Amino acid sequence: MNSPRFDSSRTRRCLRAWQWTRQDTPGSEYCELWELDEGWGLTGSVVLAEEGMPCLAEYSVEADARWLTREARILLRRGGTSQSLVLRVDAQRRWWRGDEEVPQFRGCTDVDLAFTPSTNTLPIRRLGLEVGQAQDVTAAWVRMPDLSLVPLPQRYTRLGATRYRYESRGGSFVSEVETDELGLVTRYPPAWERIATGAPDTGRGFR
Repeated sequence: MNSPRFDSSRTRRCLRAWQWTRQDTPGSEYCELWELDEGWGLTGSVVLAEEGMPCLAEYSVEADARWLTREARILLRRGGTSQSLVLRVDAQRRWWRGDEEVPQFRGCTDVDLAFTPSTNTLPIRRLGLEVGQAQDVTAAWVRMPDLSLVPLPQRYTRLGATRYRYESRGGSFVSEVETDELGLVTRYPPAWERIATGAPDTGRGFR
């Protein structure tokens, strides 16, 4: 599998590019948000030290116009070896790894990649919560360092215009996440913080 890329015939424009740095362990990410012909796309390259081993994770995630995940592609290089994963979602919200269904993900609306905060944008945009509102979701969680697959119950509560409380595993993990006006994470304590951003084309904004 080559580095994940969107089909160039379906990309319309890059809406924003940015860089995150890890605060709790060495690591950084370059990420882009794309407008596609029939939805949205996230693509990123993440460099981490995972369990003392150097890792490079490259990924792309496609969502439809309602921010429902429809595909995720991941290429992980770790300590000189490589591993890839492709997940696709059909119209019945069944998740497929190649020709094999992942039955524990049936009905999940979002993919959650453990090595990046980019996928928090998917439920933030899709739910459209008002301040004070909260909602539970179950994400298809792709874990590090083995790309194993686990359903992950989550809860999002909108605390302010750009601030959300994120909870997972029944509240055993909690973070107050800061976002920008596009729902992209700017701070995800204790791990990630955005340190640079650019907007190549912001003329029309989001639909």
